[in-house]
Amino acid sequence: MNRNLSQRYNISLADDPKTMKRIELALKRSKELDQTAMMELSAKEFNYETCKDEMWNPERFSLLYKTWIWEQSTPEQKIKLNQLFWVAYYSQIISAEIATLFYNQTSAAALYGIEDFKVVCDTLDLESAQERAHIHAFKMIGEKFEQENFGERIFTYPMRTPFEKTMLYSDLGKIKQWLRKCQLQAFTMISANSPFIGCQYFTVRGLRTLNGKIVQHQLSRYYNEHQDKENSPIPSKVSYYHFIDESFHFNTSTVVGHDVINSLPKPSKLEMLIGNMAIRGCQMDHYNFSTAINGIFWYDPALYPNIYKILRSKIFNMDHDEALEAMRKSFCEESEGMMASYKTHRESVDSYKAYLQDFQYITKENKELAFMASNNLEKHLRTNRNAFSTFKRKVA
Repeated sequence: MNRNLSQRYNISLADDPKTMKRIELALKRSKELDQTAMMELSAKEFNYETCKDEMWNPERFSLLYKTWIWEQSTPEQKIKLNQLFWVAYYSQIISAEIATLFYNQTSAAALYGIEDFKVVCDTLDLESAQERAHIHAFKMIGEKFEQENFGERIFTYPMRTPFEKTMLYSDLGKIKQWLRKCQLQAFTMISANSPFIGCQYFTVRGLRTLNGKIVQHQLSRYYNEHQDKENSPIPSKVSYYHFIDESFHFNTSTVVGHDVINSLPKPSKLEMLIGNMAIRGCQMDHYNFSTAINGIFWYDPALYPNIYKILRSKIFNMDHDEALEAMRKSFCEESEGMMASYKTHRESVDSYKAYLQDFQYITKENKELAFMASNNLEKHLRTNRNAFSTFKRKVA
């Protein structure tokens, strides 16, 4: 940076050549391996009829895997549960990526006001274009699947704004949802004006996607290890293409949230407070774990109406009492599937702790993931059982 000219900040990313080189390399490689064209082609070519009779993920990534419902299901029903996992999982990813599209731009708005941060902003622009292709592919496949099998939405939804709650099935009531919306709107203004908060968003983004990266790697392997890649299910291909893009996105989160942020002036007390509030919000979103879908921290009782619809549909063809009893045995009794989801939750707590250990501004409560870690199997079962009694009365 030309020190003879006055600047808004007496800093430059060029003053940290190591970090500058890392972000430049990340952008170069992301461009080289950009999967946008393959995503768009997959969405265009998807035909449910050609892959309706085979799994789209490794078997263990199936809805209600290793619960009572799964164990009683026929091979044909298990295929549908496997496909439903794909639709449900990527419906949650759509929600997260809508938020990413928006906050990439607000963060770039803050960072572009600093010398030599253009390369970071260019990286975010590429990401945003990729996210739009991801969202379109997930949405097209999910909606076609649900139209064919149910004639209505189960996990998909109309397009939404980034100010809706990111976690689709949570335990937030109407008042808390309204408060969360207000917080997101306030964060938008702050992140667009504070370079520190703009960068700190990527710390939170990296934290939120850390577990997702592990799960998506497993999903991508189904295509990567398929015996006939050319004729493998298009949703499996989409999982693979998405993982390639997201691997670079996670790398961007790490570089910006861990390294680029150190090229900025030290945060004020207010900025540190806001940063810790954002991490606390992540803990709240990831407090629950779902018996129905391992790898996404959904609130099981919020899923009860959806699961009831699935069991009453032509796939399972259960009557009212059969559906309720199947749900009770799956959500209110300990199972191998429930234990697997709980294990994923505990592993995520440990990986989040490791991810945050080097930050100076983060509070002890956030570094130890105290709130998220306080959930356990006993609480989960008690919550599910109490909520199921209420649900049973509502649908009686």
